[in-house]
Amino acid sequence: MVLQQVQRYTIEDFESFADSPENVTRLLELVDGEIVEKVPTEEHGRIVMNIAGPLWVYVRQYPDGRVVLETRHRVTTDAHNARIPDISYIQGMRPAVKQGSVPQMPDLAVEVQSPEQSLKGLREKVRYLLANGSRLVWLVLPDKEIIEVYTPDDEMILSKDDVLTGGAVLPGFSLPLREIFADPINP
Repeated sequence: MVLQQVQRYTIEDFESFADSPENVTRLLELVDGEIVEKVPTEEHGRIVMNIAGPLWVYVRQYPDGRVVLETRHRVTTDAHNARIPDISYIQGMRPAVKQGSVPQMPDLAVEVQSPEQSLKGLREKVRYLLANGSRLVWLVLPDKEIIEVYTPDDEMILSKDDVLTGGAVLPGFSLPLREIFADPINP
């Protein structure tokens, strides 16, 4: 849902708006100068956690970066975009950002489609992330129970019987898609 269309916001104006006390708890992105709010559902949150949990375990075993949820990222050369992947993995041991956006795109970005998100818009976000430094993007489509896997050089579609891997970004990481879409209440 687009919140502000009066002007094309810059990253500085956006971060001031997003970090203000009345907005600090909202998930706000800056997309081509427009402020957009993300509104995840319960199903969305469950699927995010089904992926984030195993990623967190992996990062604990192989501590070469950090996995975070709903964190804003931007590139310093783009004054009109600050994106929030559902899950981000950033390789390396740099200090954590304590205020504002992480000044780089994540090495791995995970997007789980919510009912209000168009597939076209999500694929545009995937292209943006890859063009600006992400090396791996997983686009999770709950209604179809598939995951589209993107790298700068390749794309593939995985179905419920497949296993998601971390490739060169997360060597040795694997997660069956059945576990990603599993609901403990309705197995």
